[in-house]
Amino acid sequence: MTEDKDPIQTAHEWLEEAATTLGLDPHDATALVRELLDLTKDVAHNRFRPAAPLTAFVVGLASKDVEEARANIAELKEAVQ
Repeated sequence: MTEDKDPIQTAHEWLEEAATTLGLDPHDATALVRELLDLTKDVAHNRFRPAAPLTAFVVGLASKDVEEARANIAELKEAVQ
């Protein structure tokens, strides 16, 4: 990875690669990047920093598709406030 690359673009590239490796739709893997980053930022600042990435994992476990994940993110953002 070069240092001059946009971090969000680099994250998208990795998520697309990871999704393809796991047999998932790459578009689904990148659809909620901003929302997940906002949620994990809120968790890190308002709850407990190490719980932030684990919260994203829980959203994934609880969601059958992108729309359900979006609803789960919104619900957790309310709980974190």
